[in-house]
Amino acid sequence: MRIPVPSRRLLHPLDETRGLTSDEVLAQRGRYGRNDVVVRPRRSALATLREAAGDPMLWFLVGMSALYLGLGKVSEGLVLLGAIAPLLGMDAFLHHRTRASTEGLQSRLAARAFVLRDGREAEVPAAEVVVGDLVRVDAGTYFPADGLVVRGEGLQAEESSLTGESLPVGKRPLRQLPPGDEPPVEGRHWGLAGTRLLTGSAWVRVVYTGADTLYGSIVRSAERGARARTPLQHAVAHLVSVLLVVAAGLCGVLAFVRWRQGFGWADALLSAATLGVAALPEEFPLALTFFLGAGVYRLARRQALVRRAVSVENIGRVTCICSDKTGTLTEGRLRVARVLPSSDVTREGLLRVAALASREEGQDPLDSALLDEAARAAVPVRRGRVRATFPFTEERQQETSVVEEEGGGLLAAVKGAPERVLTRCALEPADRAEWARRVSALAREGRKVIACASQTLDPAAWRGGEPDHGYSFLGVVACEDPIRAGVREAVRECREAGLRTIMVTGDHPETALTVARELGLGGAQPVVMTGEALEARLEGAGALPAVDVVARALPAQKHALVRALQAHGEVVAATGDGVNDIPALQAADVGICMGERGTRGAREASSIVLLDDDFGTLVRAIAEGRQLFDNLQRCFQYLLLVHIPLVFTAALLPLAGYPLLYLPIHIVWLELIIHPTAMLAFQEAARPGRLGPARGRQVAHVFSSRDWVTVVVVGGLLTAGLVWGYDRSLGPARDVEHGRAVALASLTLASACFAAVLTGLRTRTARWICASSLAVSVLLIQARPLAAVLGLHPLHVDDWARVALGVLVALVPLLIGRGLGPVSGRRAFGPSPRRRHTAA
Repeated sequence: MRIPVPSRRLLHPLDETRGLTSDEVLAQRGRYGRNDVVVRPRRSALATLREAAGDPMLWFLVGMSALYLGLGKVSEGLVLLGAIAPLLGMDAFLHHRTRASTEGLQSRLAARAFVLRDGREAEVPAAEVVVGDLVRVDAGTYFPADGLVVRGEGLQAEESSLTGESLPVGKRPLRQLPPGDEPPVEGRHWGLAGTRLLTGSAWVRVVYTGADTLYGSIVRSAERGARARTPLQHAVAHLVSVLLVVAAGLCGVLAFVRWRQGFGWADALLSAATLGVAALPEEFPLALTFFLGAGVYRLARRQALVRRAVSVENIGRVTCICSDKTGTLTEGRLRVARVLPSSDVTREGLLRVAALASREEGQDPLDSALLDEAARAAVPVRRGRVRATFPFTEERQQETSVVEEEGGGLLAAVKGAPERVLTRCALEPADRAEWARRVSALAREGRKVIACASQTLDPAAWRGGEPDHGYSFLGVVACEDPIRAGVREAVRECREAGLRTIMVTGDHPETALTVARELGLGGAQPVVMTGEALEARLEGAGALPAVDVVARALPAQKHALVRALQAHGEVVAATGDGVNDIPALQAADVGICMGERGTRGAREASSIVLLDDDFGTLVRAIAEGRQLFDNLQRCFQYLLLVHIPLVFTAALLPLAGYPLLYLPIHIVWLELIIHPTAMLAFQEAARPGRLGPARGRQVAHVFSSRDWVTVVVVGGLLTAGLVWGYDRSLGPARDVEHGRAVALASLTLASACFAAVLTGLRTRTARWICASSLAVSVLLIQARPLAAVLGLHPLHVDDWARVALGVLVALVPLLIGRGLGPVSGRRAFGPSPRRRHTAA
């Protein structure tokens, strides 16, 4: 990794030992801003009002209010203006619900930093670090920003959150910049925000702060990707355009007919406007946008940061997962698995030397594993004063500590790569060959193997250097990466739901097979192939084998696997963390980057970032995506079931010469019921331990043919019931207020019943909305002062009986349709998928 350094950002040369002055700090902060790596997006009230101004219902209220006031109907005009307040409040609430949280990123950042300013060292909040600051970072603490290491010895950093490397990375000071205005500098000279220094103490000259850091790019990329339009949005937009054309035609016909019938231009205009708003399908794109936003929010709460809105759709259609092993299926940390002491050494003696050669302060993964194992075995380490430490580096491949023993003697404890430690020890050739064989066997199993040795030093003769020979070989310790908690259950859930899972790893095939069996991947006999064999199979026969594990896989082979799966009809989710994973992440339908270990390039190529690197999180995200489709389809079905009778009665009755059925205030009332019901009642979360059916790679369709039949039949029956109830309620006296009350009672009761049937009242929100909408409607109709304002007459018992009968008749086909199978099983948004992979 090479990062460019704009020389204009640095006020002093790298070899300059002084920090910034107070005036320079203020100037740099004004030029480059604060060091807010994670910016929490906030929506101002003005922005919310600006977005709400795009709601057609708002302008309908304003226009109708002006029309009523112009006609001298002051009370009606004021009531319509007053309805703007709850509409704006509801929009503000819905916009607030769609905002995704990024607070999970904050825990990986430094809270405070030590900087050199005005010739003195000071501790300041990390947010106040500026470009050009000289910062001191001690072992075990995080870098507060991205900067160049200018001083320090024996430096190692843990960079899994950015580079994907689980092992410590050595850092070297950079004395001077290469020539040029923006010379690129190698990663070994950088300390990066969100990463932790393991050993040594480093002085860093800050180059990038805030959103300009590599870590801050996660949030920036997520904000950019949130605005992408999805295929389903295009499909809904097409549906809305068709409905708009139909609505415009109906409005024009109705206005012309009412005028020709002699009702006057004001009645004709009012009739057309009322019908237009009733028929306007603004809820469909609004519901889609809201549900996608809710999906982004839910996935963020599941530790899955969505960068592109299209991934909320695609994640629900995934039929195959190509998952990495390390850090995703496993914990990504080391644990002692085997302790093999030499013949004349006890297990406790080997662990004691391994612990003496480890450091507690740096939190190195290997050191932590060795110290934890020594504590678990109750090994009496009794570490004396450390006289010298020679840290592990990539070149040395070993670490040595010289410590004082109880009797005053010195002990040199060394641990490191077996081939390096063995050369420091006096062993017979046969013994050396035997240990080399054991080490090779453990390595083939995927274990991380270290060797340990020690020797006693004479305090009087020791001159402070690191002994390079004369050690006694004590044995080897093998570490492993344990399976993540909950991953076995997640793999079983995928298998039961027909979601294919393939583990792609660079490990030895035997190691990969062992992990697959532990996970239950592929059943009792998982099929393992090397990347080379898979590539030859794809190039030869072209058929996709029934493979569960691809071992020793190269990046090009992982990319070829993703392409082959897609060619066989699978919707593929691929995980990755490094630059070499970018081709596979870009090719996959859903590229998923590891937030803790992923590189910047991998994040840019992916559509979802898993903040906890957990395979279980990925499965839960797929469950949420599949549930989102079911929720959205039920919402659309509800909207159509309510709008069909509303639009047809608003158009047909005036065309037949009846008085206007709905006034503008009635449309507002109905919209204030329909709007929150559609947006909130259908927000059912995915049930734990269950994956809904996959939908595969299909063109997005809103409904299946059976769903359309149900919608048309139910809508037609309710329309007929409304016309019948309105005509009966008018009576010989032509009591329009009474007829309107019956029609509105029927619509509000039908709205609550439709929502109850489609949601199953499984959520508290659905129960609350259905109950409250019914209660408010009864109150508005039966309370005489309120009914008078709305132009209604309270209903009698026989009126409510007719209302209930009409709604019940319309409900029968919907109940039958629900009894034949849930919405989620009726191929929402396209035909049900077929298993297309061969021999799987």
